[in-house]
Amino acid sequence: MNVIKFGGSSLASGSQLKKVIQLVKEDAARKIVVVSAPGKRSAEDEKVTDLLIGFGMKALVGHDFSAVLEKIIDRYQNIAEELGLGTEIIDEIRSNLDSLVKGNKNEPNYYLDAFKASGEDNNAKLVAAYFNQEGVPARYMDPKEAGLMVTNEPGNAQVLPESYEQLAKLRDSEEVIIFPGFFGYTKDGKVCTFSRGGSDITGAILANGIQADLYENFTDVDAIFAANPHVVENPIGIKELTYREIRELSYGGFSVLHDEALQPAFKSGIPVQIKNTNNPSAPGTRIMKERQLTEQGVIGIASSSGFSSIYIDKYLMNREIGFGRKVLEILEARGISYEHMPSGIDNLTIILQTNQMTTEEEHSLLIQLKEELCADSVTVEHNIALIMIVGEGMREKMYTMSKAATALSENHINIDMINQGASEVSVIFGIQAKYEDLAVKALYEAFFVK
Repeated sequence: MNVIKFGGSSLASGSQLKKVIQLVKEDAARKIVVVSAPGKRSAEDEKVTDLLIGFGMKALVGHDFSAVLEKIIDRYQNIAEELGLGTEIIDEIRSNLDSLVKGNKNEPNYYLDAFKASGEDNNAKLVAAYFNQEGVPARYMDPKEAGLMVTNEPGNAQVLPESYEQLAKLRDSEEVIIFPGFFGYTKDGKVCTFSRGGSDITGAILANGIQADLYENFTDVDAIFAANPHVVENPIGIKELTYREIRELSYGGFSVLHDEALQPAFKSGIPVQIKNTNNPSAPGTRIMKERQLTEQGVIGIASSSGFSSIYIDKYLMNREIGFGRKVLEILEARGISYEHMPSGIDNLTIILQTNQMTTEEEHSLLIQLKEELCADSVTVEHNIALIMIVGEGMREKMYTMSKAATALSENHINIDMINQGASEVSVIFGIQAKYEDLAVKALYEAFFVK
C-alpha cells in the first residue's frame, strides 16, 4: 500500500488532473492520494494558497474581498468545467469559503490558518468527485475524521504521536482515499497548518501511519538534481539519496521537498520516490535510509544566501569556562537562532540569518556581546552565502576538501568560513554572496565534470 502525493503544479488544471488519475489507475497499491492546493499554471499565474492568504487578510480587517474571492472560485470552476464536473462541487466550495469569513476573528492566527488550509481541503473534495465520476471509487477524507491531530501552533503545527494509531485505520479502506495536505486539527478542534509547503509533511505522516511500502511524491521535475538547474546548465539527476543527504541539501536550498517532510518517513524507514507528473517514465530519485556508495563521493551541491557572520575575538577564550554558553544565552534571550558556530582558540564566529534582526537590534547585540563577554572585538559582516557539498561517500574519499578549495581558489573566491559536520556528510563554506552562483558552478565542474 503506497501513499502518493501531488504538488500544486500537478493539480493546477483539469488537464493535469487527467494525468493524476491515470497514475493512480496504473498502480493498485496507490490507495492514499494526498493533494495540494492548485498551483501556478504559468510563471505569471498565482497560487491558490497565495490568493487565500490575501482573502483571509482582507476578511480579517473588514476590507472588501469580493474580487479575490471570485478569483479563487474561478480557479476551481475552470478545473471543474475542464473535467466535466457538475456545479454541485463549486457550490460546496463557495459555501465553505463563505463560512470561513464568519470564523472567530479574535484569534487571527487560527482564523487565517483556516483560510490557508481550505485550498487543499476544497481541492481534495474536487479530486474525489472527479475520481468517482471517472469510475475510480474514491472518498474525500477529512483530517479530523482520520485522526490527524496537531499541536496548537498555527503555521508551524507538529503532528501529535497519538495520530499514528488513528491513521493506521486508513489501511482498511476499499476506496481510494483523497486526503488534503498541509493541515490537521488541534485537540480542541481548530484547524492548524504545517509550515508552508507542508503537504509533503502530510504525505510522510500518512506513510508512517499506515506503514506504507513506499511514499511517492509527484512534482514537476524529473529528479532531484546534483545542483540547481537555474545555476548549472543540465546538471545530472541523482538516482539515490539517503535521508541525511536530502536533509542537508534541503537546508542548503534544494526546494523539491519541504525540509521537515521526511521526518515521519525516516522514523519508519519508508523509502520516498520523487517523480514527475508530466514525465512519469523518468526514473526520478529514491530517498532511503542507506544506499550503496559509489565512486562519486560528493552527490550534490547546494547554496543559500541571506546570512551574516558575527566575529568575536578574545585572548585566552579557550580557557574561559562557560564562554560559549554565555554567547548562546545572549542569543536565546533575544529570540535569535544561529546556523553555525565555528571557533578557534581565541575567536568564535556566529553564522545567522540576517532577517532575524533590524539594524538597531543588531547594533544593540554587538554592544551587549562585547560588554558582557569582555571581548577584545566584536564585528559583523553581511551578505554571506553558504555553499554546501554533500555526500555520504565523502568520508571514504581523500582530497575532497583540497578539490573544493582549489575550485574556489581558481575562481578567485575567498573562503570566509568552513564547517564540517561530525557526520562528515556535508562541508559548508561561507563566502561573499555575490560569488554564490560562480561557486556552485565551480564546485559542480570540479566534482561532476572534471
